[in-house]
Parts: sequence; C-alpha cells; structure tokens
Amino acid sequence: MTEFSTPLPSSAAAVSTGPAVIKPGYDPRLANEDLAPLRQQSWSSYNIFAFWMSDVHSVGGYVTAGSLFALGIASWQVLFALVAGIVIVNVFCNLVAKPSQVTGVPYPVINRAVFGVLGANVPAVIRGAIAIAWYGVQTYLASQSLIIIFLKFWPATAALNDAGRYGFLGLSALGYICYAILWVAQAAVFWKGMEAIRRFIDWAGPAVYVVMLVLAGYLVAEAGWGNISLDLSQGESLGFAESIPVMLSAIALVVSYFSGPMLNFGDFSRYGRSFEAVKRGNLLGLPVNFLFFSLLTVITASATVPVFGELITDPIHTVERIGTPFAILLGGLTFVIATIGINIVANFISPAFDFSNVSPQRISWRTGGMIAAVGSVLLTPWNWYGNPDAIHYTLGLLGALIGPLFGILIAGYYAISRQKVSVDDLFTLEPTGRYWFRNGYNPNALWAVAASGVPAILSVLLPKMLLDLGVTSVDATWISDYSWFIGCGLGYAAFVLLERASPRISVPAGAEEATGGARP
Repeated sequence: MTEFSTPLPSSAAAVSTGPAVIKPGYDPRLANEDLAPLRQQSWSSYNIFAFWMSDVHSVGGYVTAGSLFALGIASWQVLFALVAGIVIVNVFCNLVAKPSQVTGVPYPVINRAVFGVLGANVPAVIRGAIAIAWYGVQTYLASQSLIIIFLKFWPATAALNDAGRYGFLGLSALGYICYAILWVAQAAVFWKGMEAIRRFIDWAGPAVYVVMLVLAGYLVAEAGWGNISLDLSQGESLGFAESIPVMLSAIALVVSYFSGPMLNFGDFSRYGRSFEAVKRGNLLGLPVNFLFFSLLTVITASATVPVFGELITDPIHTVERIGTPFAILLGGLTFVIATIGINIVANFISPAFDFSNVSPQRISWRTGGMIAAVGSVLLTPWNWYGNPDAIHYTLGLLGALIGPLFGILIAGYYAISRQKVSVDDLFTLEPTGRYWFRNGYNPNALWAVAASGVPAILSVLLPKMLLDLGVTSVDATWISDYSWFIGCGLGYAAFVLLERASPRISVPAGAEEATGGARP
C-alpha cells in the first residue's frame, strides 16, 4: 500500500498557485507551482494511451521496429521479442509511475525521497542532459521532412540546401530554416503548458495512425497482397540456437529505446486521476499499441520491395519515393507532427522539470524547457548525429546511467521505504527533515550511482574502445545492448545493500493512505 506520513492539508493551510498546492512550510528553494503536489489530477486512461502513441509513432520508432524484422530471425521470433520487450517496459513503467501518481509530484521531486532534497539534482541533471541531446536530434530528423516539402513545392530553394555555398557549422541555410520552424513550433506548444500538450498528443498519435494506414493501404494495393511478407531479413536465416542471442538483443533494444521516457514517466503519471487509470493507459499504449504499430510498420516496409525494388525502412524516404505532391505534403507533415509529439513528451518536458528542480526560485518549468531547447541548438546535432562514434561515446555514456538511476529509485521506493513517502519533507531544507540525510544528500544513493554506473558505462565504452584501438580482435560490443539491465540490476542491489548496512532512509510511521497528491 502506498502511503505518506502527513495528512492532506486543509484549504486554510495551503496556498493554491494554479494547478499546485504550496503549503506555508514549503521552502521556496525547493518548491514552485510546477514542482509542488498537484491540486487536481485529471488525466484519463486515454490521455496516457495517447502519450504512448506520441512516443511510439515517430520516425525513430518506425525504423527501430522495421529493423528488428531484418535481423535474420523468423517473424514469430521478432514478434516474441517485441512483445517480451514491451511487456518489460510496461511493468517498469507501472513501477515508476506509482510514487509520482500518489504524491502528485514529478520525477526529480520524488527522487528527493531517495537521493536527498539536494542530491535529487544528480539524477535530474543527468536525465536533463540526455534529453537535450536527443531533443536536438529529433528536431533535426523532423526538419529533413520539411526540407523534402520545400524542395518539392519550391524547387528554387534547392540552392539554399547546399551546405558548401550557403551553410554554417555544417548545416545549409534551408536546413536552418526548417530547423528553426520546428524549433519555434515545438516551443509554442510547450509554452502553453501541460494542458495544451495533453490536447496536442490526444490527436497527434491517432492522426499518425490514420496516415500510416493510408500509406500501408496504398503500397499494399500497388504491390499486391501476395507479395507482402513479414520476413524482411536479407541473406541466410539464422538457426534456432544462433537466433537466441539475436532475440535477446532485440528485447534489450526495445527496452533501451523506451528507457528515457520510462525513467521520467512520473512527470506524466502524476497527472493521472488514479493509478488504475495510469495502468490501463500503459497497457493500451504499450503492448497493444506497439504491437499493432510494429505490424503496420513491417507491412509498409515489406511493400516497398516490390513497389520500389528495394527495402526502405525510413518512412520519410518512402513518402519521398511515392513522389506525388499530395503524398509528400501529407506524409511529410504527418511525420513532422509525429516527431514533434515524441520530442515534446520525451525530450522537452523532462528537462523542464529537471532544471526547474535545480533552482525552483530562478528556473520555472517553462524556463527549464527553453534551456533545453537552446542547448540543443548549441550542440549542433546535425554534425555529430551522422558520426556513429560520437553517438556511441557521448549518448552511450549518458544512456548507460539511465538504468542505475531507475534501479535506485525503484529500490528506494519499494524495497526500502516500503511505498511510504512524507510529502511535506520533500519540500523542506530543515536538518530535521526526513530527506535531509547528510547535508541534503543521501550518500548511499550517490555511492550506488557510482557502483552501478561505472560498470554500465564500461559495458558501453570499453568493448568498442578496445576494438577500435586494435587491442583485441574479439567483437564484444554486443554487451552494450544490455547496459540498461546491467545498470538497473546493479543499482537496485547496491542501494539495497548500502541501506541495509548503513540505513539512511527511515520509514514514516503511522502514515495514512495517500489518495493522490496534496489537494486541499
């Protein structure tokens, strides 16, 4: 049973600031209207379902799902890997959703119960940095769809697409124009707040489905149903024994793909009207939605072989090859909308809360999001996204820490705190506060990050580094596929062992059952 140690505040004892309730004792260095417990939680199962649709229905999701069918294993094995991976994601999302849903606070704030009121900035900054990098990448990928539209309808802009003549820092003038259009569009949706974002994702995900169904129907009609195959593998098929490691890697790939939004899913589950509503939304949005989307993806990709003479797993290129103005306009704009959807929910909202958590007085939720948006441009993602080594050694390093942070949070909430959180103590810097620990930091959590993060990082960087330097000819880079599981398992175990050896977290006694958030 999930509980918290202080009773819900009365309306006289709490101050309502928009959607949140800030009690008089809350320290302004830890609380603002974005981080404080919600006054009302109204998201339904459909809203959570739509959130996952926006997260799944993207160019990256399309390419990822399609690539699994080209691994050389049988279609049933791919489907098994997809289902197994997404079920794991569903279970973990439910685990991370509960503490934020019952307390009404976002991911960085619930971390205060584990890392300390100041130590929670460690996971917040790490997650925020990852989001900044991917925000730029997703915006750049979506801008490529806009470039196709510009070139089709305004051929004169082709000259501006020459980075050699009209370029700066590796990107053409047309590239900057399209990037800027999307940058402003995403910022405009974000700036209007969470309700505007909820309304956007409520229709964006279904809209992408409609266009994908039309695209699949058109290509299947052109190819003929008899020419459609779920087997996209090229070359010799793998035997059963050889296919097992590939299946496991495919499962790990699915989990890794969702590891970012899975970690900070509490930023969204806090809005759920009940934990049951969140779980229903997760069930529909993850196993059901992802499986259907994957089947639709492989059917569409399979039809490109007889229609265009080659396998195309990128939907942008598929639409471009169809060539008709209507198809390019409809498809291009749809995938732009899809990418905006995933970018906002996965890479905009997370750093908004994370950076606001660092200094609530100076950094609002909107300011935190804009810090991420500006930072994404300064990283010039168009330069390093095309460099596999840069992605491996930068995002690989940061991504390896997602698993440890997840494992430590789950261990702290379920195994150590036994699902009890003192909400008021999340917002006090008094040394007598339950989550002050040692000067605002829980040393056990920090040591657990180091103990699990170092092996996870090494699993990503060391095998490739040794191979690149010629130290070994053995290709062990497959180990990096499991960095999330390595980090998560070690993080969970390390934190539990450290807390058992030297307890820092005290379980609130005499707690009353939480009904969701600190509402008056």
